[in-house]
Amino acid sequence: MSSSNFVFNSPAFQEKRPGLTPPPAGAQAATSASHGAVNVAADAQLEGMYAAPPAGSVDTGRMTVEDTVVKTLGLFAVLVVTAVVGWVWTMAPVTAANPAPTMMPWIIGALGGFVLAMVVIFTSRKKIRPALIFAYAAFEGLFIGGISAYFEMLWPGIVLQATLATVAVIAVTLALFASGKVRVTARANKIFLIAMLGYLVFSLLNVVLMWTGVTDDAFGLRSGVVIAGIPLGVILGILVVFLAAYSLVQDFDSIQQGARNGAPRETGWLGGFGIMVTVVWLYVEILRMIAILRSNN
Repeated sequence: MSSSNFVFNSPAFQEKRPGLTPPPAGAQAATSASHGAVNVAADAQLEGMYAAPPAGSVDTGRMTVEDTVVKTLGLFAVLVVTAVVGWVWTMAPVTAANPAPTMMPWIIGALGGFVLAMVVIFTSRKKIRPALIFAYAAFEGLFIGGISAYFEMLWPGIVLQATLATVAVIAVTLALFASGKVRVTARANKIFLIAMLGYLVFSLLNVVLMWTGVTDDAFGLRSGVVIAGIPLGVILGILVVFLAAYSLVQDFDSIQQGARNGAPRETGWLGGFGIMVTVVWLYVEILRMIAILRSNN
């Protein structure tokens, strides 16, 4: 089942590894050894194998959920560090004489992150390069730090609000997925795809209208159009939060599928990269939605 996140459409997540056998846990390896062992030494060896811990991704060379979690946390650590750099860089020129923050970290991070994301996505079928994924995390950190600082200057406290909301959405989504109450289905994927295409078309149209000066509102149609007293951007923001949450469910499902299929261990880097793409998208959408709400108060 394909994912909306292009990262998880890699064959490593979709196809079962040829000749795959279950990871050699102690009990499984012991079973085959016991077939030819009938003496005391073999029995002792059998007991030791039963007591041995299951083989991990390092031993098997295969992707595991646990190893992917570690890789993902490493990528987010890089993002947080460079986000601090982006924040400080953005605020550095702010003085009484020059109260405007710089947008350079925001622009550099966005452009660098986009280019590296495309490179990672289109080259990962041949070779997974963790260095490129770490570089992507670094650029995304600059982008997140820059845009967060910029919005914080305009609406103090907005970054904490957006961060807490993002963490809450991720936690609830993960809990529902782990409990089995939310699962990826073919029908849900079709609805998700239609909604995403519609949102993409609207976003492109909104950008064009802002660039051409048709709308001069800060967020274009998102803040310029009001329905029943609610800005269109808030309505769309709520929809997008649900889309991003379902995208996370797809990401989690693809990682589990890759582990079941015996994907190579380095595939875990792609898993972490895919989750980061979704989480950054979720955070930016929540940040923008809160900004629209506060700017209309």
